[in-house]
Amino acid sequence: MATAGNNLSEYDIEKIPNGADFKIGIVVSEWNEDITGNLLAGAKEALLANGVLPENILVKPVPGTYELSLAAQFMFESSYRPDGVICIGSVIQGETKHFDFVCESAALGIKDVNLKYNKPAIFCVLTDNTKQQAIDRSGGKHGNKGVEGAIACLKMIDLNNQL
Repeated sequence: MATAGNNLSEYDIEKIPNGADFKIGIVVSEWNEDITGNLLAGAKEALLANGVLPENILVKPVPGTYELSLAAQFMFESSYRPDGVICIGSVIQGETKHFDFVCESAALGIKDVNLKYNKPAIFCVLTDNTKQQAIDRSGGKHGNKGVEGAIACLKMIDLNNQL
């Protein structure tokens, strides 16, 4: 397990770019809202702790994880013009192959948005086998993947600005 022994919320604040000049969009799935709400809280907390101004964080809900990539595209094309978008979702394995289709579509769709807009669209989607695994990664014993998504977004915006 990739997160065994790792806390997704741990990072060296000295190595994170200051986000005071960054505009961040967040699209967040309403499906598994107890999990995605915790991921959103972690992402916002990390953005604010690293200098992003509250007025430079725009959060928009979407029905489910499948819709994240299109919502990120809408956001990049909007008048808001974010420097990066964090795509937050949670898909928990069920009894059918629906899990596989949603996870693969979300991953490929978010990747495509990255490449289309040449800006970071961050894959902050939990794809867990059980509800407990999702809880453990959304503020539980493994920390909060939302924090990791926010830090990745800040680093990628900074990299783009440097090049």
